[in-house]
Amino acid sequence: MKLHKWLLIHHLKISKFKQQTRGFTLVELLVALLLAFLVVTPLMGFMISVMDNDRKEQAKVNTEQEIKAALDYIARDLQQAVYIYDADGIAAIRSQLPKADNKAQFFPVLVFWKRQYISGGLPVKSGSTVVGNDDTFVYSLVAYYVIKDDDTTWSKAARIGRFQISNGYGSTVTEIDNTRDPGFKLFSLQDEGDLKTKMNKWVKNSSETYTQDILPLVDYIDATTTDTTTNPAPTCSMGQIVPKFTGSGDAVATDNVKTRGFYVCVDSAKTVVEVYLRGNALARIQNSNIDFNKDITSTKIYFPESTIRVQGIGFLFTQ
Repeated sequence: MKLHKWLLIHHLKISKFKQQTRGFTLVELLVALLLAFLVVTPLMGFMISVMDNDRKEQAKVNTEQEIKAALDYIARDLQQAVYIYDADGIAAIRSQLPKADNKAQFFPVLVFWKRQYISGGLPVKSGSTVVGNDDTFVYSLVAYYVIKDDDTTWSKAARIGRFQISNGYGSTVTEIDNTRDPGFKLFSLQDEGDLKTKMNKWVKNSSETYTQDILPLVDYIDATTTDTTTNPAPTCSMGQIVPKFTGSGDAVATDNVKTRGFYVCVDSAKTVVEVYLRGNALARIQNSNIDFNKDITSTKIYFPESTIRVQGIGFLFTQ
């Protein structure tokens, strides 16, 4: 009996000792929490910084790729150009183009006539039977706009939109009328004057309303308004700049579209154009402070720029 009692007492002492040695004091817990805070906080800050830089870098890369793709698309379009409107031409025909009544948000920067290739568009007949199809071409009027409106579908930066209307094609008048875009009317070379004077007299088909939309080409174009300090207006070494940034009239950009995010230098006589684009990667990752400032080096890299010079085929001539 005494042996059992001794064993019980001995077991209780050992259990009590083990319970005492397994716990932590409040001071020990506070010290551990402080050490964890000192170690984890810098690591968290570092990880957040890495993720933020990666997000910005990805936004910059995406913007650079989209700017290049848009410039390549415009260049391929311009290679078929037969006439390109300069600033004088934009002023002369702007009232005939879409959104002429919304000059503060839509500006037609690049407007030209091109030969639109139509694969298999011309039926070949033997008598009244169609025996095949030949390729043909039609004339098309193309306009690229810089757009800065309040449409929440798009970014808070600007975007570029493309408008096109084309003549019809076919072997009969009916077929041509059925394939012609509403509002299209071909330019006339029968008027007096040089080629520029004749092309600047173009007017749309007044009896019809445009049904084509201005389709978006690329978003996240810099919409920083030009000024004389942080975002000065550009200049051209050849031809005329479109849009103009000073003066008055339909060739001059105003309000929201007064930006150098998209502008061109045009020599209509030589059918040559230089196209300039500047993107805005900051608009992808934040909603404010997305304007360009040439004096802030750390943010300039998020406004990638690209340019290209294109020679159109330009075979039009006066008669």
